[in-house]
Amino acid sequence: MQTRTRTLAALGALALIVAAGACNDDNNDVTAPQSGRVFVQVERLGNPLVSEVFLAKRNHGFHNAGRPSTDVANHTTELKSFVMTVAGRDQSVANTLATVLLPDMLIVQTDKATTGAGWLTWALANGYGGRKLTDDVVDAGLSAIFGNLLSPNNVSAGLTTDNVSQNDKPFLTTFPYLAAAN
Repeated sequence: MQTRTRTLAALGALALIVAAGACNDDNNDVTAPQSGRVFVQVERLGNPLVSEVFLAKRNHGFHNAGRPSTDVANHTTELKSFVMTVAGRDQSVANTLATVLLPDMLIVQTDKATTGAGWLTWALANGYGGRKLTDDVVDAGLSAIFGNLLSPNNVSAGLTTDNVSQNDKPFLTTFPYLAAAN
C-alpha cells in the first residue's frame, strides 16, 4: 500500500510539473502569428476534377505540392491531352476547359451579384463564382468534359454523372451549415 501511495504521489507531482511547464505566462502576445511554424500543403482541390480526372495518378503529388501560379505551365498539356484523347473531344473544348480550370483555384467575382454563385459560373455563366454547398461539382465537371455543355459533338452522355443526386442529410440553415457526419 505504501509503494502504491508513493507511486501515485510521484505521478501527481510529475503531472503538476508538466502542467506548470505547459502554462507559460511569458508570452503576452498570444494572438500574433507564430513565425516558426511550418505548414505542409497536403491536397489542392479547388476544382476537384483537375487532379482527380485530368491528371494521371502519378502526377497528383506534383500537383498537390504545386501552386496555382505554376498550374498553367505544368498541367495544360496533360489536361488538354486527356480531353482530346480519353474524352474524345475537340481542341476547342480542350482549350476552354484548360482556360477555366487552370489555375486550379476557386475564383469569386465580387463585382457580380451573389445570386450567380456557383462552381465555374464566373467563367461559363457570367456569375459570381465560388462554390455553394449544394453545387454538384462532380456532375458539372463531368458534364463539361463528356456532355454537351461546351459542344454537342462527340459527347458521352453516360459519363456525365456520378449518380449521386443529393446529400445523405439536409444542410443546416445556420452556421456551420454542414450536417452532422453519418
